[in-house]
Amino acid sequence: MNLPVRRLCAVLLTACLAGALPGTAGARPRDGRAARPSPIVAADQATRSVYVLDAERTRWDADDAEDGPESGVLWSWTADGRSGLADLDPATTWTNPSEVKFRTLDGRRYLLATASGGLAAVIGYPGRGVYWAADTGTGNAHSIDLLPDGNVAVAASTGGYVRLYAASAGPRATRHAQVPLPGAHGVHWDPRTGLLWALGSRQLLALDVDGPADDPGLTVVRRVPLPSGGGHDLAPVLTRPGRLWVTTASAVYQYSTTERAFVAYAQQSRISGPDVKSIGDDPRTGRVLVARPERGHPCEWCTSTLVLYRPDGTRTLLHGGMYKARWWTTARGG
Repeated sequence: MNLPVRRLCAVLLTACLAGALPGTAGARPRDGRAARPSPIVAADQATRSVYVLDAERTRWDADDAEDGPESGVLWSWTADGRSGLADLDPATTWTNPSEVKFRTLDGRRYLLATASGGLAAVIGYPGRGVYWAADTGTGNAHSIDLLPDGNVAVAASTGGYVRLYAASAGPRATRHAQVPLPGAHGVHWDPRTGLLWALGSRQLLALDVDGPADDPGLTVVRRVPLPSGGGHDLAPVLTRPGRLWVTTASAVYQYSTTERAFVAYAQQSRISGPDVKSIGDDPRTGRVLVARPERGHPCEWCTSTLVLYRPDGTRTLLHGGMYKARWWTTARGG
């Protein structure tokens, strides 16, 4: 199969998967009522856990999660104590959870997670079975995405690389393609372009995926210089398909994949700011969710409070040390 046909097939397959579950893209009810927000998923380094949280509550208490809805915690997961991951030494590799995403594959739902200690994992939701997991090493695994063919991309910041693992070959598959990218912090499979996008300290890369699923390859097809240094988060703008959120050490941008340029966006002067660890917009409501370090927090890169825009608000995880937080949606911006 030649590359244009392969890419078209990948685009069509991803589009089908994104719409496989009712409500994943979200829509305003026909009776005119305000749409309910998507839940929020957070990587909490204070408890080495991932939490799916009720976005309609202003405070969450993970200590009381067994109380059910009253705690605001809808679901949780940690690699610690998981027998299915014991061979990957979670006590070491699950140090400092760094990424959380929600994806679908073949009609099944998955939590995607990485940790700075090296663990990268794709976990079934809600059952918590392991689809794939690996110890990526000491390169500070910082972001992850699941491709339509079942393979998994990982970006590692101090390792300075983007890898595409042949995860479709098995739950511990380690064969991978690798592209160097200094300061690699973000990775996102884009169904509109059929490309894997990756964010480094000074560049945004567009990568073409080629080769068979069990022995994939990566080719750089576009290099985009960043407007400022210290690239960190990369995510789709779900209410404006064809755009990507890009954060750096000093600002928050939107990049248009069709215009091939950084473009202005609503409330940019208020939303943009330094040290944003994660950002995203809810496809149901349009609200923007931001995680940035909290001054005085014991973890200098963590926060107990997330910030919302359009309209303004906050959400607090009591005793939390959140690093990244995202809307719990399988939408990819296609």
